[in-house]
Amino acid sequence: MYKIQTLNNISVKGLEKFPRETYEVASEIQNPDAYMLRSLKLHNVDIPESVLAIGRAGAGVNNIPIEKMSARGVPVFNAPGANANAVKELVLTGMLLGCRNICQAWECAKNLTGDDESISKEVEQVKKKFVGFELPGRTLGVIGLGAIGTSVANMARDLGMNVVGYDPALTVERAWQLSSSIESANTVDELLAKSDFVTIHVPFNEGTKNLINARRINTMNDNAIILNFSRNGIVNDEDAVEALNAGKLYSYICDFPSNLLKDHPRVITLPHLGASTGEAEENCAIMIADQLKDFLENGNIKNSVNFPQVKMPRVSGYRMAIANSNVPNMVGQISSILAETGHNILDLLNKSRGDLAYTLLDVDTEITKDVVDQIKAIDGVLSVRTI
Repeated sequence: MYKIQTLNNISVKGLEKFPRETYEVASEIQNPDAYMLRSLKLHNVDIPESVLAIGRAGAGVNNIPIEKMSARGVPVFNAPGANANAVKELVLTGMLLGCRNICQAWECAKNLTGDDESISKEVEQVKKKFVGFELPGRTLGVIGLGAIGTSVANMARDLGMNVVGYDPALTVERAWQLSSSIESANTVDELLAKSDFVTIHVPFNEGTKNLINARRINTMNDNAIILNFSRNGIVNDEDAVEALNAGKLYSYICDFPSNLLKDHPRVITLPHLGASTGEAEENCAIMIADQLKDFLENGNIKNSVNFPQVKMPRVSGYRMAIANSNVPNMVGQISSILAETGHNILDLLNKSRGDLAYTLLDVDTEITKDVVDQIKAIDGVLSVRTI
């Protein structure tokens, strides 16, 4: 019986993926095999040694101690693309709100006074203050071409916009999904210099902190609009406000309210609505449940943020999953122990990612605790389990 502990409210659609005959799923559970969560911060949580995997029902994993889990050989899974449509629609909403001055006009309309005839006359006087511009022919810069960025880029092309994309880690899969008419930028600066709108879809880390700052804003087209539905801190808010006050930027739309931003007349802040749709929550929960289930039952890894993707079909035999440091002769040492203890390897797959590696292997005879202990004793092995 596998045990899944939910640390946030998770969509029932996802939880239904775990068969009741073989899984126990609860918010309070002893010695869980896996965590399933959304936004709960785990950095100061004492995570039990029983936890073999952590599944984040969303894209960002800033709330999970990745380095600590990697040292224990614990894969951390996320759900890239499951909320792509929800974020894409919000980006479109943000672009329209910004370029058509919708929020400012709405506020003005709410404050009109007098009888209907007076309001009608005043509308004709004030509407000229909210003249905006249209999307077709404008250029959208998309920083980060993962599942969300790709979806946003293709949407903008369908709307008649020019699109410039930047992603130094663009995968072959995403490249195939991108419209062939989308221009590729070699640097963030090159993208910004061409863009009337800029939308950001990258994780927050030391490399992306203050990615959009005063220097870079100054290279943008006048009256450009910045949209940040990714993570707080990627745009330097102080620099953005200064550029708004100076008339360099037209508008700033983001998902992260603050005292600096929430009352500014040219800023639209939303309460972190990026993936807040019922459909997105269901999609994320389903994807994470499938990934955790496949990992626990078969050792396969898909969409882990710290370990390589590994998938090996099960045909026959007894399976072992090994997480280890990516160092020379690791597979050789494992194979030697198996040979010395009379195990014939039927199938083996080894993949690495940075400093970490992961091995799945099937052997012809049952693997005893003694064999497991010998492999665990190899310098650099982080975790071993039989499946």
